Amino acid sequence: MLALGAKGVISVVSNVAPREMADLYDAFALGEVARAREIHFLLWPLMKALFIETNPIPAKTALAMMGKIREEFRLPLCGMSDVNRKVLGKVLSGLKIV
Repeated sequence: MLALGAKGVISVVSNVAPREMADLYDAFALGEVARAREIHFLLWPLMKALFIETNPIPAKTALAMMGKIREEFRLPLCGMSDVNRKVLGKVLSGLKIV
């Protein structure tokens, strides 16, 4: 979106990978578009995984997997399916976040 004229970022990914998202923004702001693109594609699997179920379920689950919060949901939200939890865990492990 920055490449299309956006002036900032509001991001679900920032909750899980704040340093990486800050690096992406900073690289773009400094005109390092190739570096920003590289970070974007590094984070792409996480971006997809954080939306495999209704937000904020995957984000809260990821933060719990990282030991940052206790995994709890208020109705009507519920825990992630086992299949999607495995997908999210694999993505986090691949990024060395968990």
